[in-house]
Amino acid sequence: MNMSSSCSTSATATSADSGGATAITAVHPDIIQTHILTRLDGPTLASTSCASSDLHSLCTEENLWKTICNSNWPSTAHPCIQQAISSFPSGHRSFYSDSFPNLHHHHRQPPAHRRPKSNDSSLGHSSELISAVDIHYGNELVYSKVAVTETSSGWFMCSPFRVDLLDPKEIVPALVKFDGEDDKCMARVEENMRLSWIVIDPAKKRAVNLSSLRPVDVRRHWLTGEIQASYATVMATGGCGGCAGGEFVICKAVVTCGGKEGGDLQVREISMQVEDMEGKIISGKDTLVILQEAMDGNRRKGEAGEEKRMYEVFLELRREWRERRQNRERRLDMVCIATGVSIFMAFWVFVLFR
Repeated sequence: MNMSSSCSTSATATSADSGGATAITAVHPDIIQTHILTRLDGPTLASTSCASSDLHSLCTEENLWKTICNSNWPSTAHPCIQQAISSFPSGHRSFYSDSFPNLHHHHRQPPAHRRPKSNDSSLGHSSELISAVDIHYGNELVYSKVAVTETSSGWFMCSPFRVDLLDPKEIVPALVKFDGEDDKCMARVEENMRLSWIVIDPAKKRAVNLSSLRPVDVRRHWLTGEIQASYATVMATGGCGGCAGGEFVICKAVVTCGGKEGGDLQVREISMQVEDMEGKIISGKDTLVILQEAMDGNRRKGEAGEEKRMYEVFLELRREWRERRQNRERRLDMVCIATGVSIFMAFWVFVLFR
């Protein structure tokens, strides 16, 4: 049965007209909803809803989308997340539309007269951000956690924005053997480990997935030998006035894994921060501006490997920006040295010939 037929297809075709096949209208709605629609993923379900008005009604049922969200992101079953999603315009369907991990966040800066500033009252006053984090290795759930970050204090506004999920001595088994072979172990992590880091703003009733689905970079730490898998999304700064380097920042989540050779690979650190072109972690105040634009911005489906390419482009832009800054600093140093020498020579000329 083709559930994603075009909207012009008649839903009242008789069995004879369809070559003896059962018409969709002849199937009891409970059977469609319980045994068919629950087997579809989010994008297919959204396409199916346009086939007929009856299917649209069935495909927009709240419990159906709740099941899909909980299946994709087990952390969304947490009562704190459920309470936040309940206030979204269309509940779990709205949340899924905001958070689907295969959607690429593409933002263009608004016109200058409409660009929000970090001190603009139109930004609203979100008192907290909720992180819903899930890590899968293959088809197995490795880690799931919900973390709440308060955003109203002066400490948050002025401090670098960083979220750490694991305590210093907390470890999580990653369902893979630590064999000590760099290429083999890192390749398995890059191929199989998936991260979803959804940030929810309960006040705005919006959400955004800040993690790339696949790692954009996997390497061993030069000192500890631990494997670090980085997941990143490049975003526009918009009205962020405290971000060095101009137009872009990068939201980077890092999953650090280690362990004894021959034993289980262990997740030892999970963190997320937002960096500017200089490599500095930006403040909570500027992060709120960027997150608001990310939540309000348009989304489009990204191509395979696009997030990694964007990450590499960002690193190249960062390298060029740093080189320009160093060149400016060298020129300024030369000017300062030349000015100092000139003043020194003028002083001695004055002393000798007065």
